[in-house]
Amino acid sequence: MTRTIYLAGGCFWGLEHYLSLLPGVLETESGFANGQTENPSYEDVCRGSGHAETVRVLYNDDVIGLPFLLERFYEAMDPTSKNRQGNDIGPQYRSGVYYTDAADRAVIEASLAALQQRFAAPLAVECLPLAQFIPAEEYHQNYLEKNPGGYCHIPRALFTRAMGARDPEAAKKRHARLKAKLSPLEYEVTQNAATEPPFSNPYDREFRPGVYVDVTDGTPLFLSTDKFDSGCGWPSFSRPLAASAVADSSDHSHGMNRTEVRARRSDAHLGHVFPDGPGAAGGLRYCINGASLRFVPEEDMEAEGYGALKPLLKRR
Repeated sequence: MTRTIYLAGGCFWGLEHYLSLLPGVLETESGFANGQTENPSYEDVCRGSGHAETVRVLYNDDVIGLPFLLERFYEAMDPTSKNRQGNDIGPQYRSGVYYTDAADRAVIEASLAALQQRFAAPLAVECLPLAQFIPAEEYHQNYLEKNPGGYCHIPRALFTRAMGARDPEAAKKRHARLKAKLSPLEYEVTQNAATEPPFSNPYDREFRPGVYVDVTDGTPLFLSTDKFDSGCGWPSFSRPLAASAVADSSDHSHGMNRTEVRARRSDAHLGHVFPDGPGAAGGLRYCINGASLRFVPEEDMEAEGYGALKPLLKRR
């Protein structure tokens, strides 16, 4: 059965692309919903017409039901953030679920009630009937397909997961390649979010100058100059090499509320980040599984293609 729902969660460029990748989603369209004027342009919305950047989602209810679709939607945003997602601030970036079928209201409210149980802060997600929806200009449609390097507040890891779910055979081949390349522990940590035993990895006690790279694809993630001995039993860093190298997302597994850290490019699970790091270095502790990393000492960086990063070991 074909159904439609309207979802708002920050800039619609990334949200439209992400939702389009989910199995069972048949069609997506970026537009403006529930504002004060009839036919706003993008400029009108930015100037304060009261509309929310929204994605119209046409989906097959037999493949992806509304509760599951909403769960995937929540992963792509901070549901407690009011009028803001990522770097985008303003009423047009508010979060909401807008329905045209009154029967959907109870489903949405139950979903939001369950979501609220995961957060101490109140949710900032509207649940309202759709008052209006105006398709955005053509250049906004399928924006990230036309501009793959374009701005997006959604972690790229979510796109990787969605694409894998949509094309199971491609995902199987990718995992087969990784199983052949990685040790059993490296595979379980990076692909199944396992946690290695504390104090078991030699990188916990490694403090030579160098760079720590993603064990799955070699992307540089952390520098030795940001590493510190936290005493927790896992390699700890005050920050990643670059903010764009990793992606954070809420993790409610095992009855805990944590912030998971994944490699943005490969979607490999790395560990978690906590707000109990050194204050002078920003106050964060990136608690990372050593099995998700490969250490390249400074003397080998040039030969392995990481020579351009060597000056950072001195500056930081």
